[in-house]
Amino acid sequence: MMEDVATELTAELVADSSAPRAPVVSPDGCWVVYEVAATGQAGERPVSHLWIAAVDRSTAPQELAAGMTADRSPQWAPDSEAVFFLSDRAEDGTTQLHRIRLAGGDVETLTAWSGGIHGYLPLSDPDLVVLFVQDEPTDEDRRRARERDDARVWGERVPLDRIRLLDLRTREIRTPVTVVDRHAVEMVQRPDGGPLAVLTWATPDLDPGSQAPRLHLLDLESETTQDLGPAVAQASSLTWWRAETGWHLAYLAVTPPGLVGGTAVFDVVVPLSGAAAGPRNLADGMAACPLGLVQVASGPPLVVVADGLDTAVHRLDPGGPHLVEVARVDGLLTALTASRSGDVVAALVSTAYEPVNVHAGAPEGPLAVISDTRPEYRGIRWGTQERLSYEASDGVMLDGLLILPAGKTRNEGPFPLVTLVHGGPDDRYADQFMLGVHISGQWLATAGYAVFLPNPRGGQGHGHAFAASVAGAVGMDEWTDIVTGIDLLISDGIADPDRLGIGGWSHGGFMAAWAIGHTDRFRASLMGAGISDWGMQAATGEYGAFEAALGGSTGWEGTGPHPHDQLSPVSFASKIRTPVLILQGEDDTNVSPSQAEFFHRALVRFGVEHEYVLYPREGHAIRERNHQLDLLRRTRDWFDRWLMPSVNETSPRPSRSPNEPPPTPWQAKDSS
Repeated sequence: MMEDVATELTAELVADSSAPRAPVVSPDGCWVVYEVAATGQAGERPVSHLWIAAVDRSTAPQELAAGMTADRSPQWAPDSEAVFFLSDRAEDGTTQLHRIRLAGGDVETLTAWSGGIHGYLPLSDPDLVVLFVQDEPTDEDRRRARERDDARVWGERVPLDRIRLLDLRTREIRTPVTVVDRHAVEMVQRPDGGPLAVLTWATPDLDPGSQAPRLHLLDLESETTQDLGPAVAQASSLTWWRAETGWHLAYLAVTPPGLVGGTAVFDVVVPLSGAAAGPRNLADGMAACPLGLVQVASGPPLVVVADGLDTAVHRLDPGGPHLVEVARVDGLLTALTASRSGDVVAALVSTAYEPVNVHAGAPEGPLAVISDTRPEYRGIRWGTQERLSYEASDGVMLDGLLILPAGKTRNEGPFPLVTLVHGGPDDRYADQFMLGVHISGQWLATAGYAVFLPNPRGGQGHGHAFAASVAGAVGMDEWTDIVTGIDLLISDGIADPDRLGIGGWSHGGFMAAWAIGHTDRFRASLMGAGISDWGMQAATGEYGAFEAALGGSTGWEGTGPHPHDQLSPVSFASKIRTPVLILQGEDDTNVSPSQAEFFHRALVRFGVEHEYVLYPREGHAIRERNHQLDLLRRTRDWFDRWLMPSVNETSPRPSRSPNEPPPTPWQAKDSS
């Protein structure tokens, strides 16, 4: 009798897998449409497909609109008989609105707007769709482009998304009398078919310090606009609900007064005229963080809540007002969506050994899986994933995850341990399936490593104070939180103290760079798209004011030294002895390549062994398949080199006096 042979986890298996996104329940609650996209982009343009699945699982999921284009952002027609979506089918790289009917027929292209459609909302009137689009180019714009007379002056010709109205009967697009000189970001129609609530910014910039968000009401019948006043910083997820006192608008935002902290649900009373009353914080004092709101026609909205390693679904209680838990998932739940009545919901769900799939059912659960996008993973032996709970040095309760090497148990330790720090810092590790392109837990566990996934201070899932504690103090308490967890794993005999590595992406890359400037305990470090200088990050990152709040200063306060200098890894480069792998997208506008370049030059100056890898055409996330393959293989190889030397080799801990001249040159590798 032959024994079953486990499938080997390869870089190709990760990069060539597919994952669902953006599920949407039909208004009648019978169907869910969702996107399916490959992890790695194989060609010059991204490709994604639309699939449809029956909520009752009476039929197998099937592709809704075949093609090799980027089909995305599906929404249902109000009668549940057709699906709208955005796609570049008509012209490569230019997104237009399309429609496909469930009864059959060809995909209809509904718009041909120059510059493409950026967002849309089908209305209760089946003949109307609201669009978010920029102004089409004028003759002067075309002349400037043709003659290259295109100097860009700050504040001039700002490309604002404006509201337009598409009439499906005539295909005419017109501009209603609406908010002017504001960037339209989000909109939702009142469930009874009434006015639109619209969220706008002063500018398209992602920097929350520049947005000045405001709320408006747009009455399409009278084509009048009512200004409801300012919204809380980083507002999103607009949702209508009705109380005895009348109509309310709820939305998510970061708890004031700072830009760093836990998210909360804010509620405003919508008056017949004038500014709204409020906002009230409906999540005040919660030891958890709301992540999303879902509107239903009859009853208060549903709220997705990050709660430690799990995710809960709450319902807003009008009698409180507060949030009441109605269901819980042991892991990750995102992208919750509901039928018109709210009796059926769908979401993306992932647990410890199950990758993300679409689940559907009643809000109270349980939700049943209705998609199957990664069957190729079933034959792989994964590392055992454990929940961790421990106390910080100052008594704060912390959590995280431990993944043991595949096929190993705790009593077979100690193992080489790699600590992977999440991004944000306002992200978190839920008890979900830990496999991805950007240095993930199971990718290392299947190669023989134990992996520690900590949730230090600064992340979501433990309330506002927990998340806000890193403002102006990144790398401080969150670093000791991480060290405490590592020490516990060493004392438990799981981690080998002589074979420790650390890595992460974005804020996790910052922490990996910070760590090696403060201890020589790690044998290897991986800095992926990480921050080396917080002043530079405030100056060049997309979220400038948020980054300044994290780092504590910008650099223009005076001659310095500045508070952010004490929180920047590059300030401690002279103390680094640990070999570093630096990975960076060359076109990253979130964390500029200048961050990696600055750190690399400092390591050259002090003779620290490192590899510096730039991925052309890549932004903050690595998208192209060949780059993903390189990243996956390179990260394993890097930790293998320093944490798993062969029997006949030695890999001594790097040690050097700061006064010694630099030794061998650094290694710079370009993956192109």
